[in-house]
Amino acid sequence: MSGEVVLRAGVTLGLFLVFAALEARWPRKARRLPRVARWPSNLGLILLDQAAVRLLVPLVPAVAAARWEGGGLLGWLAWPPWVEAVVAVVVLDLVVWGQHVVFHRVPWLWRLHRVHHADPDLDVTSGLRFHPVEILLSVGIKLGAVAALGPSAAAVVAFEVILNGMALFNHANLAWPAGVERAARWLVVTPDVHRIHHSIREEERHRNFGFNLVIWDRMFGTFVGEPRGGQEGLVVGDVAELRPGDVALAAMLARPFVGEGVG
Repeated sequence: MSGEVVLRAGVTLGLFLVFAALEARWPRKARRLPRVARWPSNLGLILLDQAAVRLLVPLVPAVAAARWEGGGLLGWLAWPPWVEAVVAVVVLDLVVWGQHVVFHRVPWLWRLHRVHHADPDLDVTSGLRFHPVEILLSVGIKLGAVAALGPSAAAVVAFEVILNGMALFNHANLAWPAGVERAARWLVVTPDVHRIHHSIREEERHRNFGFNLVIWDRMFGTFVGEPRGGQEGLVVGDVAELRPGDVALAAMLARPFVGEGVG
């Protein structure tokens, strides 16, 4: 599994550069802050997240899958490998959707997750910007799902690559054809759909939880197609008025442990 890290990092970096270039050329919304004010802290947080996982988690989901393959539900069912792979990717996507809902509903988990929502602009860096404690908890949840399912390592790697790629895509500040947007949102979470989830309005913030497939929000009644006031009137973030230091790395790391934690 030594190639897993190289594969994920290579694909993620490649997609990051592609979406960064596209959103710079065709931005969907004007920025509240210039990238130079946000990107150093966002990228620093992303690097801390990866360091925390590599240093503190002895078994990442892909490696766990290689060791536990065939030991869970999929091993008992003994379906063809390609069917098991598809089922694993879909079920893991549902698990991540459910985790996201829980992180919004449970106050102490929301304190952690609010670091992601506190970004005053939404762009490609926002997709991987999470508090390190949330990332560690997320890895633990995925390990539990992998143990219960028993998928192949290839299926788990595929899921992780898709998850990272879609997170970069649907957080990108990217304007793309309206017709493509209307068609794509029946299957996947598009930038316009996910941007509503980052609205400063609480009633919109607790909708559109998906990262990959949009079916879960449609199925469970948490989908909303348009924000109140339209995309142009949508303000992302968690505060209307930015304060000096809000986007500093130290402030993001400390945020779950100080101040208001609900809403």
